[in-house]
Amino acid sequence: MAKHHHDNVDRQFGEQASAYLSSAVHASGRDLVRLGERLFAEPEAAVLDLGCGGGHASYVAAQHVKSVVAYDLSARMLAVVAETARERGYTHLTPQQGYAEQLPFADQQFDIVISRYSAHHWHDVGRALREVKRVLKPAGKVIFMDVNAPGNPVLDIWLQTVEALRDTSHVRDYPPGEWLTMFTEAGLAISAIQHDRLELEFRSWVERMRTPAVMVEAIRAYQQSASDEVQHYFALQPDGSFSTDIIFIEAFRP
Repeated sequence: MAKHHHDNVDRQFGEQASAYLSSAVHASGRDLVRLGERLFAEPEAAVLDLGCGGGHASYVAAQHVKSVVAYDLSARMLAVVAETARERGYTHLTPQQGYAEQLPFADQQFDIVISRYSAHHWHDVGRALREVKRVLKPAGKVIFMDVNAPGNPVLDIWLQTVEALRDTSHVRDYPPGEWLTMFTEAGLAISAIQHDRLELEFRSWVERMRTPAVMVEAIRAYQQSASDEVQHYFALQPDGSFSTDIIFIEAFRP
């Protein structure tokens, strides 16, 4: 099962590598500004960007730290990251391919592990977080940024459904309670959590993933049948655009 899911992720994202590099949602945001603020004081740090995608968090890190490993399952994503790093002069940024759940790194190799908009595609987030702890130095830091599911079951199932219809590699958006549990069970101590909202423009959201027309139609029909509660919470617009919660988690290895 794991192999099939990983293959699906690789196929989905490899085909859209360039789209993710140019995506406004991924290339900008208050969370990236916040990440830069956190890394500004870490000039000697060795950083691992787990599930780097188009590399936007890696590029922010490369502006502040000593070394960055941009790690992802998709070889085509990593090719885009490598080329962009060369263009920007980030000679201390190294792409590497692999699974989040099985990291090919030595124990206590990194000072900081970051991840942005990736964990909701992982087959086993708990296992990945245990690997994060293993490769972190004592007192090493963790910064995760991701879509955050509402704790309310009605709102949760709506979000998971539109995500799955749009992208077959989607696994799950986790609510705050599950994030806390997974970090704690992995032996990572959470030091801060911040919440924000992310606006998603519908057309670019589905085009970025090349969602088939039949699935786009299903999402639109599902949106139009949504309850007033759902429409209000996600700020559903007539064109299908909506807003969702995002979470910024800071933790450390005790």
